[in-house]
Amino acid sequence: MKVLTIKQPWATLIMQGDKRFEFRSWQTKYRGELLIHAGKSIDREAMKRLAKYLPKKLPFGKILGKVILVDCIKMSPEFKEKLLNENSEIYAKSSFKENYGWQLENVETFDEPIEVKGHLSLWEYEMGE
Repeated sequence: MKVLTIKQPWATLIMQGDKRFEFRSWQTKYRGELLIHAGKSIDREAMKRLAKYLPKKLPFGKILGKVILVDCIKMSPEFKEKLLNENSEIYAKSSFKENYGWQLENVETFDEPIEVKGHLSLWEYEMGE
């Protein structure tokens, strides 16, 4: 199954349903199930700014659950405005350094996160490894 490694706190915000779009500099044609892996790195500015949304302890180096990647949208001024209207804290202007918004739906959090080393880009993981 395809996996995307994401810095904390963004991985947790996705799995809580607070963040519906993940931003990347690259486009993907892939659509379907996608495992969300919380990487070992931290976006410290986001941790401070979004502390009220976050649990006390965040998981690192683990697959947290799965989502459905339903679309990959080229960033435009109109799309940015829509996201800022949806949640200006989560989708602060700093979110828009990247060119594409990956639309994620149907969040399913695993009861037991799976400890595994992350990778760049989309990568493969066999469930049950």
